[in-house]
Amino acid sequence: MKIKSRNALSAATLLAALAAQAHAAGFALIEQNASGLGNAYAGQAASAQDASTVFFNPAGLTRIVGTQVVVTGNLIEPSAKFGSGGASTTGTLQTSRGGNGGDAGGLALVPDFYYARDLTPDIKFGLGVNSPFGLSTEYDKTWVGRFQAVKSDLMTIDINPSLAFKVNDKVSLGIGLNAMKIDATLTQMANYSAAIAAATSNTVLLANRSGLSTMKGDDWGWGYNFGVLFEPVPDLRIGVSYRSRVEMTLEGTVKFSNVPVTGNAALDAALATRLAKGPVTADVTLPDSFSVSLFNKLNDRVDLLADASWTHWSLFDQLKVDRTSGTNVSITPENWKDSWRVSLGLNYHQSAQLTWRGGLAYDQTPVPDQWRTARIPDQDRTWLAFGLQYALSNKSKLDVGYAHLFVKDASINNTVAGQGTLNGTYSNQVNILSAQYSHNF
Repeated sequence: MKIKSRNALSAATLLAALAAQAHAAGFALIEQNASGLGNAYAGQAASAQDASTVFFNPAGLTRIVGTQVVVTGNLIEPSAKFGSGGASTTGTLQTSRGGNGGDAGGLALVPDFYYARDLTPDIKFGLGVNSPFGLSTEYDKTWVGRFQAVKSDLMTIDINPSLAFKVNDKVSLGIGLNAMKIDATLTQMANYSAAIAAATSNTVLLANRSGLSTMKGDDWGWGYNFGVLFEPVPDLRIGVSYRSRVEMTLEGTVKFSNVPVTGNAALDAALATRLAKGPVTADVTLPDSFSVSLFNKLNDRVDLLADASWTHWSLFDQLKVDRTSGTNVSITPENWKDSWRVSLGLNYHQSAQLTWRGGLAYDQTPVPDQWRTARIPDQDRTWLAFGLQYALSNKSKLDVGYAHLFVKDASINNTVAGQGTLNGTYSNQVNILSAQYSHNF
């Protein structure tokens, strides 16, 4: 007797969740330094104020004098609280509805490291080690949406060596290579009762049977980034940069806990086969992005910074999942959209030692309302940021930045066969605190 492929236990469900994690704009990490956070990351492809320009625009390395090391720590605290709309159900043959899941967000530390040095007076080398994408969310295992998501943990590490060349006093070019590692762990409760009912045409009804399904996967991918830094007149810089997409094939293992025994030999054999620990794969493409930035020194005290960035989220239009044997498991439509981020910032140089920063940004979500899921309760965000830089000596500087992200309420009305309906609204917000130490040798 066969378990139908549409049930909630398939590996496709877990890998679909993985791709959703990797492609949510709300979980792409622009937090690559503290010196830019105070400006809400306005103008980062043009400011080139330290070695973190490796990430934002490698051409800016030509403005770094001598050898410099930058170390940053970013504390990121997202909050995602679900409120039921009154119509949520928990899944077929499950009598316990469950609660609202608690706060799915949590505190995470994201470090960054950058290095820059001269190769010749006009050629610079840079190295960045950072995390361009990341997420960690977790609900209670008994919540109403437990069959759609429990835990989502995604981490990327990017190693980014770069070169920059000063063409003349007005133009610099830069290019970098990206070697990116992705690791993911995703869990959700599996509705065994729904699967058993579907497999037996409702002749065997075992209510309230469930267990935790877990998927872990990883892979390496390769990409590149390049940029141009143009200074048409003194005190005005324009930066243009591009980061390529990174294509990966995640290889992972799915396993299930508390697999039920029904007493029906044929059904139990089918369940044991279907729920056996085994390998699965999925192709995932992390999106490319394009930025145009401006840095304008208005006078000895004030700098103006601005930025517009586009991210190619529409690459994620569907997810194709295969078993390692080559058999197709599912093709899931996603229909995401490209998104824009715009920002504006100011620096005020109070003295040679102290600079104050401020910034505003609007960050557009790529997730259409009808495709929002419990793993990605993302919506448009407005950034309010401030920070400061203090020169500890003529060779070292300390930067501190803080930002609060006001997130628009995110409605969700998601129905999945066997997993129930999740209908309600998320209240979200994000706090970010960063500190950075820069030293010139």
